[in-house]
Amino acid sequence: MARRGDTIELAVLGLLHESPMHGYELRKRLNLMLGWGRVLSYGSLYPALKKMLRANLITEVATTTTSTSRRPRIVYEVTAAGNEEFQRLMSEVGPTAWEDDNFDIRFAFFSSTDMEIRLRVLEGRRSRLQERLARVQDELARTQAEVDRYAGELQRHGVESVEREVRWLSDLIRAERGDPKTPQEPLHRSSTDPQR
Repeated sequence: MARRGDTIELAVLGLLHESPMHGYELRKRLNLMLGWGRVLSYGSLYPALKKMLRANLITEVATTTTSTSRRPRIVYEVTAAGNEEFQRLMSEVGPTAWEDDNFDIRFAFFSSTDMEIRLRVLEGRRSRLQERLARVQDELARTQAEVDRYAGELQRHGVESVEREVRWLSDLIRAERGDPKTPQEPLHRSSTDPQR
């Protein structure tokens, strides 16, 4: 299982790979990337940045500010070693690449990887979710008579969520392979879409 610090490191390197940023902008972008359920505090971000500075993965550049504050704003930039580490992390295709948090971050930077790596990560994620789905469906079948209505609804919701993600992954895999049977649907459907 990937440690939260490793996930933050991958996300920071990916964002700085795109462009230099100051701490506030990094935190804002990371929180958007991590999703509504996982808010990254400055207490988690700045220790990760300090660790990455010590490892020479990123560097600090002081910039002048136009505000009345006399303190220069610190902008973080990725170093050559940081770019190499980002490429190394993005080329990993083992089980940690398929985990919930790590997969989301990797997917956000998929344009930085080649098709074979993307396919292996997508297929690994789908396989992991299919295993999870089989366990949850089995558990649902065994406990359906024992649980109350709300617990049963929660279990069904979990099954439907995993089924939806498996379908989404299958569509992405077919698209990566250039399968002509792939429906040309957007990656994100609106909440008014009846198929949702």
